[in-house]
This record gives sequence, structure tokens and C-alpha cells, in this order.
Amino acid sequence: MTCITIDDEPLALQLLQDNISRIPYLQHLGGYRNALEALKVMADTQVDLIFLDIQMPMLTGLEFVKTLDKKPLIILITAYKQYALEGYDLDITDYLVKPVAFDRLLRACNRAKEQFDLQQNKKTEAGSAEKTYMFLTADYKQVKILFADITYIEGLRDYVRIHLKLPARPLLFRTGLRSIEMNLPASKFIRIHKSYIVAIEHITSVNKTSIFLGDLELPIGDTFRPAVGNLLGKKDL
Repeated sequence: MTCITIDDEPLALQLLQDNISRIPYLQHLGGYRNALEALKVMADTQVDLIFLDIQMPMLTGLEFVKTLDKKPLIILITAYKQYALEGYDLDITDYLVKPVAFDRLLRACNRAKEQFDLQQNKKTEAGSAEKTYMFLTADYKQVKILFADITYIEGLRDYVRIHLKLPARPLLFRTGLRSIEMNLPASKFIRIHKSYIVAIEHITSVNKTSIFLGDLELPIGDTFRPAVGNLLGKKDL
């Protein structure tokens, strides 16, 4: 499970991150001092779980949760007990009051892992007849892209370039890489960098810093290295 931490207290944030590093099924993507900073990574990267403080400047944790259309799992961690009922009304996974002992944090994470696994199982069942294509908008029309034709996808700020099997030319669409990623079958594609998604079947070799699609070399981002390691069956790439 990928996760991020949000807390405006540096020491609390560091302690939480240290404890998360001890939980083997969590991949920590980053710690943030306010919710607005976290939105940037959530726009481009799959975040499964958020550890969230409540009392923060600009936007409180509860206000932040209310702004999310598609909520990840949420564990609230706060010094205040009085927001628990409101938190559970927002369908959070757990509510922890500081200081949080490691065993209590682990129980909350185990609960989140159970919910996450249940969600994944439902997605697998729903996608048993897996789609083989997606439609993207270009020049006021819907273009059908077969997943089997894609070799890799490149993010270019507000655009993505989809590279297809030769001799087809790459296609350019005005959309975000995160939006594309959500439409791709996880069994066939892997995000290796903030700017690249590759088709697993076209990977020919891998080293610690790069993935190769034949003669083409693409970098592996630090954030995505554990996922590449999992693909290879190695905990540490």
C-alpha cells in the first residue's frame, strides 16, 4: 500500500514516518506540512492511505477530507479527542490520539490493510472480464487505444504522449498521467517514474536505475523503485 503523511509539526511527522518504515506492507511516498502540498503528489500518484493531522494551517484535516472526490483510506492522528465522531462520519478507517504507541498504530494500519485488500478483491472480481482498450479525447473526437498496442506512456505536464508499437506514430492527448494510469489494467502496466508508465510485456531488462524496452532506456524514479522490485520478485531493487 502506498501512503503519505500530513502533519504541520515536524517532530510528529518524523516520528510517524519512522514508525511507518517499520511496517513492511506500507510504501511511504512523502511527508507534508499541509494538505495543499499533499494534493500535488495525489494528482500524479496513486495514494492508497493518508495519515492525517486535524489542526493545520490553511486547511484542517477534516476540511481536506471533505474536498476529496475519490478518498483514499484515511487514518486521523490528532491531539484532540472531540473530532472523533465527525471523523467517523467521513468514513475514516481509524482515529488515533497523540501520543500514539506503535502497537496502536500497527492495529490501525492492519485495519487499513484489510479494507484495502477487500477493495482490491472487489476490483479483481469486477474486472475479471478485463477491458482491452480505452477511449481518449483528441480533436473533439474519441480515439480508441488498444492496451496491447501501447509500449509506454510519457507524461508532459498537461499532456501525455502514448507510444505505440512500430510503425504507428505516438499519439498526444491533453490529459494527466494519473488519469491515464487509473484506466490501465494493473496487471499489464507499471508506473516507473513520475513521467513514465510502461507496458510490462515490452520490458526486456532492468537495472537499479533504468528499465529497458529493447534499445530504449527509461529511468526508474526513487518513489517507484519498490513497485519495480515487487514486479521482479525482489524486495530491494
